[in-house]
Amino acid sequence: MACPTCNEHTPSIGLNSKIGYVGHRRFLEMSDPRRRSKKYNGKPEKRAPPPILMGDDILSQLDRIPLTLPGKHKQFGGVKRKRSREELNCFVGTLLSIDGKLKDIDKARMDLQDLQIRRELLLYEDRNGKWKTPPASYTLSVQERIEFADFIKSVRFPDGFPANLDKNVNLDTGKISGLKSHDCHVLLQRLLPAGIRKFLKKEIRDTIIELCVYFKQLCSRTLNVSDLEKMQTNILTILCKLETIFPPAFFDIMVHVVMHLPKEAILGGPVQYRWMYPIERSMSVYKQYVRNRARPEGSIAESFVVNEAVTFCSMYFREVETRFNCPDRNNDIVQNMPTRQFSVFKHVGRPPRYEDSRHLTHANEHKELLQARSVGNIEKVQETEFPEWFKTRINELRLSNQGAVSDELYAISNQANAAIYFYPGCIVIGIKFLVKERDDNRKTQNSGVMVPGEDGENFYGTLEKIMEFTYLKDCSVLLFLCK
Repeated sequence: MACPTCNEHTPSIGLNSKIGYVGHRRFLEMSDPRRRSKKYNGKPEKRAPPPILMGDDILSQLDRIPLTLPGKHKQFGGVKRKRSREELNCFVGTLLSIDGKLKDIDKARMDLQDLQIRRELLLYEDRNGKWKTPPASYTLSVQERIEFADFIKSVRFPDGFPANLDKNVNLDTGKISGLKSHDCHVLLQRLLPAGIRKFLKKEIRDTIIELCVYFKQLCSRTLNVSDLEKMQTNILTILCKLETIFPPAFFDIMVHVVMHLPKEAILGGPVQYRWMYPIERSMSVYKQYVRNRARPEGSIAESFVVNEAVTFCSMYFREVETRFNCPDRNNDIVQNMPTRQFSVFKHVGRPPRYEDSRHLTHANEHKELLQARSVGNIEKVQETEFPEWFKTRINELRLSNQGAVSDELYAISNQANAAIYFYPGCIVIGIKFLVKERDDNRKTQNSGVMVPGEDGENFYGTLEKIMEFTYLKDCSVLLFLCK
């Protein structure tokens, strides 16, 4: 009973070295033409979909389970199990022919011989009597693996999105190793669809991309029930396509259980509240507590109590930075900033401490040219003369009645100071932005910007300069110059 959902009706076949969990056509409609095809396992599929077990059936199965003590140690009747990122290992390991993760081995080709399918992939004997493995269309050559690894190495993500993937890529062999859980998600959902486009055939490429998009949608913050129901139908089609591409040994139980994830999301909500990554991170912290390897439980318990006591005491500290009051990594809050009423002064970022000050030139000359221009159009004259008139009018009101004009209105009516401050970076709304000149020398990419258009069309560009214009009464405006 490998699949807890399918239970004893899990579709599987016996192979030379393992059990292949194929036969996903069984979940299709009885009238589906793919059930009559013989290119999957050489036989048509006539079985009905597995029945859905009810609560009484599950309780009766639980009553038949023998009583054993929990635990992984042998004295408790358990064994230590290995955890791996099977979804990514299946595809990347097979595509890049990584030793230990490759599913396309000689025994997998022998399975095809036993099933009498895909004769172009069967082992053959050359003139010297040696058995050869023909290259498969779903694997990359040595040169293609190096190009794919170079693509992964050249991708630049925003600061803090993934880890530095440059350290996990070997350009000499074209292999990727040592990825963390979040990096595997980034590779599977973001990089793999773009990286395999130029190397694989269209039918293979499209199927893998559909599976990557499936995981991307499933890991979204917000899930709609209607979208999950469509995903439940699409994943059956994707698995059936994969059965026509990869050998049966490719399909272990971790590939099979992918088809049940949309239904679990309908019942349990977004996956971020149910997956094991927070638990694994906590276990990693607990392992660091161990000082006496002969009594690891005691070390963990003692350190956990100390941590809880320090955490409780830190709630009453006011002038000491603790986990409750420490600022975020990209904190854009400016201390002692007064509350502004005008929207132009509300959007304030936090530039770095160093700055480059420059002065405006030819401002007075341009002003004289505007004043000397002849009056030919009232709107144009108003457009040119209104700023000066507005400045004079506000200053008069300020002199006659200071309470009638706010500091912000007085500041915006006057011109900005001649000194403009240029910054190499800035933090706005918790997001770090860097100018392109500084971003070119970094492994991450934070110079990209996106501006939504009026018709729903988005405009993309790069950040060239970050300028701060200062006004009277300590008012300032931060502007991005994009290209």
